Amino acid sequence: MATPKDWLQAFRLRTLPLSLSGIIAGSLFALQNGHWNTTVFLLALLTTLLFQILSNLANDLGDSLKGADNKHRVGPQRAVQSGAISKASMKKAVITTSVLSFMSAAMLIWQGTQRMSVSTIYVYGFLAIACVMAAITYTIGKRAYGYHGFGDVFVFLFFGCVSVIGVYPLFANSVDPVLLLPATTIGALSSAVLNLNNMRDQVNDAAVGKRTLVVGLGPKRAKIYHAALLLTAMLSWIVFLVIEHHWIGFISCLPFIILLKHFAFAMKNNDAKAFDPELKKVALSTFFITVLYSVSVIIARCML
Repeated sequence: MATPKDWLQAFRLRTLPLSLSGIIAGSLFALQNGHWNTTVFLLALLTTLLFQILSNLANDLGDSLKGADNKHRVGPQRAVQSGAISKASMKKAVITTSVLSFMSAAMLIWQGTQRMSVSTIYVYGFLAIACVMAAITYTIGKRAYGYHGFGDVFVFLFFGCVSVIGVYPLFANSVDPVLLLPATTIGALSSAVLNLNNMRDQVNDAAVGKRTLVVGLGPKRAKIYHAALLLTAMLSWIVFLVIEHHWIGFISCLPFIILLKHFAFAMKNNDAKAFDPELKKVALSTFFITVLYSVSVIIARCML
C-alpha cells in the first residue's frame, strides 16, 4: 500500500513553484495597476497547483503504461513504474484530482467573473476544461501530444499565456497587451525546463517511441533551441520592465545570474544525467523572478 511519502514523491513537489510563477506575475501586475482581490489570488494559486499535480500524476501513469518509464530512464524513478503506487490507485488519484481541479476552477471563475459577461464566463469555463484535458492527455491516450513533439507548445501556452494573461482580467476585468511579454518569459522558461527534461531522457524516449521535440531535433539543435528559450525569456522580461517604467522591478533580474550560469553549463554539457539538477535551477529561478517582481511591486506601491 502506498505511503504518504510515495504520494508526495508522485506529486513532484519540485515542479510546483514553476506552476505558480505565471499566476504570481499576472496577479502582481494587476496589483501594480491598482487592482487586487485576495480571494481570487488564493484560488488561482490553488487551482494552478491542482492542475500541476494532476499533470504530474497523469504523466506518471501515462509514461508507465506506454513503457517510457523503465529501468533505462535517466531521471528519478516514478511511482507506478517502481511499484510504489499501483496503476489502479493512480487512476483513482487522477480522477480525484481532476474533480478537485474543476471544483477549484469553478470557485475561481465564480469569484473573479462577477462583473463579466456570460460569454466571458463561458471562455473561462472552456479554459478550465482545456487545462484539465491538457494535463491528462500529455501522456495518456493514443494521441498523447507529449509523444508527438507538442509538449513544448502546450507548456508555453498554458504556463505562459493562459496563466499570466488569463488571471489578469479576474482582477482588472480587462486585458492588457503588455502581458504578452511576461507571458513569453514564463512560457519560455517553462518550456526550457521541459526541454532539459527531454534532453536528459532523449535516448530512452527515442527507444520507446516518445517523439519529443528533442528527439526530433537531435542533441545539438536541442541546445540551440534551449539557448533561444533562455535568451528570449530574459529579453522579454527586461523589455516588459522598461515599457512599464518599473525600474525597481529590475531586482527581479537577479535570478538571471543563475540562468546565465546554467546557459553556459547546458551548452557544453554532454552528460544526460547532469541535466537533471539543472531542471530545479531553472524552475526556481523562474519562480524567484516573479517573487522578486512581487516585492518590487509592493515597494513601489508603498512609495506612492
